[in-house]
Amino acid sequence: MTERPQVLFISADRIGDAIMSIGAIREIGRQIPGAEITVAVGPTAAALFRAAPGVVKVIPWKKQKLSGHWRTLWRQTVGTKWAMVADVRGSAMSLFLRAKERRLYSRALEKGEMKVVTFSNMMKAKQVAEPEIFLDDTARARADGIIGSNPAPIIAFAPISTAEDRSWPKDRWAGLIKKLMVEPRFDGWRFMVVGGPGDHDAAAPSLAVAGDRGIDFVGKGDILASAAALSRASLFVGNDSGLMHVSAAAGTPTLGLFGPSEWWHKAPWGPKGRVLAAAPVRGEFASILNLSVDQVCDEVLKLHESFAGAAKVATTAP
Repeated sequence: MTERPQVLFISADRIGDAIMSIGAIREIGRQIPGAEITVAVGPTAAALFRAAPGVVKVIPWKKQKLSGHWRTLWRQTVGTKWAMVADVRGSAMSLFLRAKERRLYSRALEKGEMKVVTFSNMMKAKQVAEPEIFLDDTARARADGIIGSNPAPIIAFAPISTAEDRSWPKDRWAGLIKKLMVEPRFDGWRFMVVGGPGDHDAAAPSLAVAGDRGIDFVGKGDILASAAALSRASLFVGNDSGLMHVSAAAGTPTLGLFGPSEWWHKAPWGPKGRVLAAAPVRGEFASILNLSVDQVCDEVLKLHESFAGAAKVATTAP
């Protein structure tokens, strides 16, 4: 029996970068049919790959002091003869593994395009390797267990980010939800707040305002469970964060709020992605505090008009 070709994909340690480069999974399958893929990825993003096609092993790869994580990964990968090593980190380690082909990230690939395109170029893809979410029954069951069977449409919020200067203040998120709850277009809608285990403080004001129309999906599961929850939402609004990219990859109409970060590189991918930037001119930066509740509310209403306005609004089940 012929052994199947082995491919090592070294992904990112952060969820956003992992999603923007996850199209490599399908691309590997196109370039090397039948490949068995081993993915090395940061532990918070690891669940994104467990149901991905062709993936046979996921190595949750946690950073260690003095670059010890590279030595750990080397020990787990050096004994395999790889058909391909694809490395979004562009590490020197990848040059010393036995591999027939290599796809390595480098600064030379950065030509001012969106990061999804840059990662696609790294893979030498003939077309853009688009982000997608690979859900499994476990993730769907977790989301369904929290959201329930209520058919009312859902607008999701992610009032969190890994960086303080990318985080719109939590009181403004609460103010936004308060305005939307009395907006006729959102009559009967539910308001879902999504985040990780450490995001309860940022989410608390929003959930308090939403009251019995709120859905608390903060720290309720891994990132794939959050993706399953976001796939059930009709609209999403969030800071520049991993969850913003997850929402867009799940196909949910997504509005990303950007302060002093490069929205032209990291906007939510796809035709349903929208950006509201504190500095809307490419190459310029401004504080996310410059975005007012009214500004964000107006953009949410535009998102609704574009993607939910024609849909029949379900009423909340008794």
